[in-house]
Amino acid sequence: MSDPELTQLAANLGARLKAHGLMLATAESCTGGWIAKCVTDIAGSSGWLDRGCVTYSNTAKQELLGVRAETLAELGAVSEPVVRQMAEGAVDLSAAQVAVAVSGIAGPGGGSAEKPVGMVCFGFTLPGGTSTETRYFDGDREAVRRQSVAYALSRLIVLLG
Repeated sequence: MSDPELTQLAANLGARLKAHGLMLATAESCTGGWIAKCVTDIAGSSGWLDRGCVTYSNTAKQELLGVRAETLAELGAVSEPVVRQMAEGAVDLSAAQVAVAVSGIAGPGGGSAEKPVGMVCFGFTLPGGTSTETRYFDGDREAVRRQSVAYALSRLIVLLG
């Protein structure tokens, strides 16, 4: 997905959030703030983005988002329970009602048979609750991260209806 396509997705997401009177928070690990960057590329995004948080380390996930140490120790940072806690923490610690959380293995190293390179977990908190998903993307580090950003933006649009 190209940069202009990501910008269009972010604009579409902003229109949905604004129409519903909702604010967004992002909690990003492997995407390193790329989702928030796409959102803030849109003029007027201050009307629907409260904050973005890059929590790359486990310590940051715990300190800034309230992710439980036990969850990280038992399941690892790339897991649906962790992104659930990240997304819920982003909402709890902000003025947002909607959050997206992302944690994954972008590569080129760090993968395993159980958690291969390209595995990315997503958490989505909306007023009705939190859902989580895991996706597997192909390509190099840049491609995995770009596909993760595109998926997060697209999925939020769908979830917002």
